[in-house]
Amino acid sequence: MRIVLLGAPGSGKGTQAKRLKVELGIAHISTGDLLRAAVKAGSPLGLKAKAVMEAGQLVSDDIVLGLLEERLARPDTSQGFILDGYPRNLAQAAALDALLVRLDQPLDAVVKLDVPDADIIERCKIRFEQEHRADDNPETVRKRLAVYAAQTAPVADFYAGRGLLTAIDGVGGIEVIGERLLAALRTRANA
Repeated sequence: MRIVLLGAPGSGKGTQAKRLKVELGIAHISTGDLLRAAVKAGSPLGLKAKAVMEAGQLVSDDIVLGLLEERLARPDTSQGFILDGYPRNLAQAAALDALLVRLDQPLDAVVKLDVPDADIIERCKIRFEQEHRADDNPETVRKRLAVYAAQTAPVADFYAGRGLLTAIDGVGGIEVIGERLLAALRTRANA
């Protein structure tokens, strides 16, 4: 199954994608993790991404798509994958569609985790204190939420128009949200 998880930064996409990876036995691809790995490696793309991420902005489509294409070429994606954090805007959604057509790997489902901004800010604050991720400090999160509302939220409509979108309540315990997500995917698979 090829899945995109949508939701604001801190909505739980990564947590739920890790659970789905185990449950479904497919690759979890986090563009955030791809970017952080590139930053840590000090690659040219990583250095560009670092400056943009620390400013609370989104990394350019070309950088992210290049990293994603490399990742989708790995053998562990042949049975499916979960994309976490991509696409973030309509141009990326269109680019992803073109890439997946070229790779003959069309999406099966898009699930959006709905979480209020106040809950997201609190979640990211805790994660910032535990993991010290620069992109999770409260001021940066507020900027990221504003960018999300303007650029990423319309992606849900893009996938709704293609009949791929299911929205679920992303508030509650990890297991409860995970069951909602699995139920949505089972419904999609049986449709």
